[in-house]
Amino acid sequence: MPNLGDKHCLMGGAYRFLAYLGLGDTRLKKTMIGAFLFGVGIIGMLDGIIFHQILQWHSVDMYGDRHHQIMSDGFFHLFVTVIIFLSGILLWKSNPVGTAYYFWSSFFLGAGIFNLVEGIVNHHLLQIHHVKPGHAQFLYDISYDLFALLLIGIGWLLYRRTKSK
Repeated sequence: MPNLGDKHCLMGGAYRFLAYLGLGDTRLKKTMIGAFLFGVGIIGMLDGIIFHQILQWHSVDMYGDRHHQIMSDGFFHLFVTVIIFLSGILLWKSNPVGTAYYFWSSFFLGAGIFNLVEGIVNHHLLQIHHVKPGHAQFLYDISYDLFALLLIGIGWLLYRRTKSK
């Protein structure tokens, strides 16, 4: 098993960042990374359920035929399901420590950062799809980005609250 703090390990960079924030306890790091990934997975799952399935505003592959749209959404759901599974393992192994603020701050930061990156990359840069294509698509895309910033702001405020405790 690789040392999770090792610089060659995928999670090593995240651990070094958390150490920079003053989080030296390995269990606390696992709790925060697990909660961060949980936020990524849940917001991804909500995006897929609400925008892809219920409202049917877009698919990951918006410009493909229906078969490829459904398949791309399936791969997306598989990806976020794996993320949720990995977050569950990390949280279970960490025997979560710290106040609830640590968990929720990491959760909201994960959700917000995922949405912001997904919004900037997929909606604006690559234009793979838009939140709701049509005459007001830019407004929907910007609203999505602003919501992501709101989630990040909530996460950051909750994180700051952990420092005052």
